[in-house]
Amino acid sequence: MSGHAGSTTAPNAASSHASGTGSTGTQEAMNLTPGARIEDERNTISVFRLAAASTVFVTQTRVVEDYFAGTLQEVPAGSGSGFVWDESGVIVTNFHVVEGARSLSVTFQDQQTFEAKIVGLEPRKDIAVLKVDAPSKLFVPIRVAKAVSVEVGQKAIAIGNPFGLDHTLTTGVISAIGRQVQGAGGVTIRDMIQTDAAINPGNSGGPLLDSAGQLIGMNTMIYSKSGASAGIGFAVPASTISRIVPQILKTGRAEQVGVGIGVDPMQKLEQRLQIEGIIVLHVPENSAASAAGLRGLRRTRSGLALGDVIVGVDSTRVVHFDDLYSTLDMHKPGDEVTLTVLRGPVTESVRVKLSVLRSPGLI
Repeated sequence: MSGHAGSTTAPNAASSHASGTGSTGTQEAMNLTPGARIEDERNTISVFRLAAASTVFVTQTRVVEDYFAGTLQEVPAGSGSGFVWDESGVIVTNFHVVEGARSLSVTFQDQQTFEAKIVGLEPRKDIAVLKVDAPSKLFVPIRVAKAVSVEVGQKAIAIGNPFGLDHTLTTGVISAIGRQVQGAGGVTIRDMIQTDAAINPGNSGGPLLDSAGQLIGMNTMIYSKSGASAGIGFAVPASTISRIVPQILKTGRAEQVGVGIGVDPMQKLEQRLQIEGIIVLHVPENSAASAAGLRGLRRTRSGLALGDVIVGVDSTRVVHFDDLYSTLDMHKPGDEVTLTVLRGPVTESVRVKLSVLRSPGLI
């Protein structure tokens, strides 16, 4: 009985409710003009129109060997995003987007595609700089503010090519700043920006923008077990990009500040000897490290003998190469640091002035 009572009264209640709100809803709909937009929508549309022409599609090919036919052939091997840096045709993207590429191509918003050459790479910041020879009208530089202030909660707009769908826009907010994330170069990238704007495979290298259409960062990776967006994406901050790209354009590589010693980033000898710390392999002559008295491996009649093992920088404990690199990367040329080293059974403190490293393979 109660079920029947409910079924007979519900339609009357529903109809009276609908009649009460229907006229109001119709009136509201009549008051809305076609094409009406709220302020946030207008802002998003404006940012996309401003930045879409600056965003590109980066595709790479690799050489694959056909073992049965005994031939080599180039095949598509991945894609990502990028953005125009300046009017000379410089394109910025992620290192992992171009890593191992035999050839690269860049597709602009109007679907014109051109071959790209690598100018320089910085794997430890996941940054790559490319150069494209194309009509100058296609080079619409991304807007980069001289000083970008990023705050948690502010609007974030990502443009990229997820799953090959070019010039896709997603929006969200800045979820966190100052994150430390393991990068493609094997070391931690500091000061990463976290956003909940949907970032998927193919977004890598694309711009993350603020509500003024200015570059906040470069979309780099996602935190997801499925490989698709889970609301946690990371971007290399614009401040890092603005520092590294001019260095690469000037010299072909990024400047690295260090003490000027040879070490093994893979720490193979440390693992074999079960040593916690970084073994100093060699110390170049006439270097700041040599002047400070640091000692590398030396040959003896019985074989190689250990010199110094770095176990600390200032107040930071050093166990892995990442610890040493990340700590030194926080400094600038001319800074002095105190290295804590094991020299046989003795612990020593060595004061060293940092400088820009001129030779690759040093730290």
